[in-house]
Amino acid sequence: MGGNHNRFIAIDLAQGAVDIKSIAPEDFKTYVGGSALAAKMFLDNHGHQADPLSPGNYLYLMTGPLVGTSFPGSSRFTLAARSPLTGIWGESASGGAFGAELKKAGYDGVILTCRSDRPVYILVDDDKVTIEDAEDLWGQDTYHTVDALREKHSGDRPVKVLAIGQAGENLVKFASVCNDKGHHFGRTGMGAVLGSKNVKALAVRGTGKVPIADEAAYKEAFKSAMAAIKESMITDSFRELGTASAMDLGIMTGDVPIKNWSLGEADDLAADIGGPTMAETILTGRAACFACPIGCKPIVKVTDAPYEVEEGPGPEYETNAAFGTMQMNGNLKSIAKANDLCNRYGMDTITCGSTIAFIMEAFEKGMLTSDQLDGLTPNWGNTDAMLALVENIAFRKGFGNRAAEGSHRLAVELGGEAANFDASVKGLEMPMHDARGFHGQGLAYMNSNRGACHLQHSDQAVEQGMVSWPEFGFLDDYPAQESDGKAAMVMQSENIGQMANAMCVCHFVHWAMGNQPLLDGFNAVTGYGFTTDDIVQSGRRSWVIKRVVNNMMGVTEKDDRLPPRAVMPLAEGGAEGSVPDQDLMKQQYYELRGLDANGLPTPGLLQAVDLAFAESELPR
Repeated sequence: MGGNHNRFIAIDLAQGAVDIKSIAPEDFKTYVGGSALAAKMFLDNHGHQADPLSPGNYLYLMTGPLVGTSFPGSSRFTLAARSPLTGIWGESASGGAFGAELKKAGYDGVILTCRSDRPVYILVDDDKVTIEDAEDLWGQDTYHTVDALREKHSGDRPVKVLAIGQAGENLVKFASVCNDKGHHFGRTGMGAVLGSKNVKALAVRGTGKVPIADEAAYKEAFKSAMAAIKESMITDSFRELGTASAMDLGIMTGDVPIKNWSLGEADDLAADIGGPTMAETILTGRAACFACPIGCKPIVKVTDAPYEVEEGPGPEYETNAAFGTMQMNGNLKSIAKANDLCNRYGMDTITCGSTIAFIMEAFEKGMLTSDQLDGLTPNWGNTDAMLALVENIAFRKGFGNRAAEGSHRLAVELGGEAANFDASVKGLEMPMHDARGFHGQGLAYMNSNRGACHLQHSDQAVEQGMVSWPEFGFLDDYPAQESDGKAAMVMQSENIGQMANAMCVCHFVHWAMGNQPLLDGFNAVTGYGFTTDDIVQSGRRSWVIKRVVNNMMGVTEKDDRLPPRAVMPLAEGGAEGSVPDQDLMKQQYYELRGLDANGLPTPGLLQAVDLAFAESELPR
């Protein structure tokens, strides 16, 4: 069984019991790994029946078959559970080195059940797995926790650490999980799930190897992948300017949200916070995930008061937009500070920044007053109010207690006009890419099983022309602001993106290397002999099983819709006058995907992806 050990650490936190479990070997080939395998386990364990913050909500940490090898981009791994933020399927992915270290320790994943009666952390040291006391770490931020555990468990090979901060302890619904400081499981609130279980951290050290089915074929696939990555323009762009390179071009194409999705342009705002400006001002270096030849992670330092940031992980594109253009804030140093606070407290920067932008609009419209906001006056671009809100949310202080529920719940609470500027799908705030600029992206948001997401598919790369994959039936060019005919492209992009997530491969590296090197590397490691059609079928199955678990939690076609802001025409900018025809796209998509009028997989679709056993679980 190349690429896997078939060993999962299963921990009953209430009993303090550690067990090592295996699964049916054929499940690895059927579901591959990552979020797809987590969804299968979630379904088997009736995860839809548990409240997100209850002891019954299992948390799955899953790697993939390439993780722990040196194959390019094979650093990703997944946390999955029922989301406290959305109430439906929740998953979040991260890079770094923790996943590879866990595989080297001899495990494919960790399953946490129940709840500890005291703060603890999990220590995995090769074959030894223990539950350790974390009383002295509770109340500390993520960076302190990572440093403390590295020092406590120092040795020839330092431990890799996942940790929650005060936001996770306080059950902020969008609390994140910090991964060795520079990497984060941001979306869907997995930090709150860990906090609800009284788990402060996981630390791992591994000294073994991941089994590879065909070493000679692996070496050839590795060489081919590295050669393709070296020649890719995607590599050059991300290596030079990081993800913030997307800001300047995005403004031109209508991809960047401005003033809580209400404007199409804003003078020099994007230039003030984009990649070139970051490189010229606060950037001090770049970092890379394990086995990554690109290195897109920014390292920054800010010395100016009151925005001081020690040299360390800096803001990515999504954060620059969420705390920048979304809030009419052109102060890059304040964005770096907000990013640093979110990292340390442990909060998703997309939901946090979007929630503060929502608060700014509600304040502007008179729906929230300064008295209600603890004396703050969050006008557009008010960095003092922005930073104060970040802290208040993390500690649930004052109005921060309400904002800690996320913008969607806040909109429901406020009622009335607030629904018109709630920019979420299935309760998850849209990432910082505008569906009015690229209509297929809007359909992908509607379909995404964790709520609005740009990483549950490969639409962004295909629709924006970053890749050319004729082997999957894609056209050479897709008119960005047309809706008709986008359904087939989006569905195939979902299939491919889902497979990459199951393999636990970085999307950026995947786009740079192309599909054949990835397929060759996957087959060399696993020995499965997958074809291109198998890739599509496996990704298709991954999407459908997550849809099934969402249907079991009440998701129907009524939830597959864009928010009002995403279909409000803009008067200016790259997406001027463009509005996605979501009804047309959904109709075409349902027919192609095989969903019935209520948004449930048809029996024929379930049969086609070997999920017929789930038919009895669906609420028809």
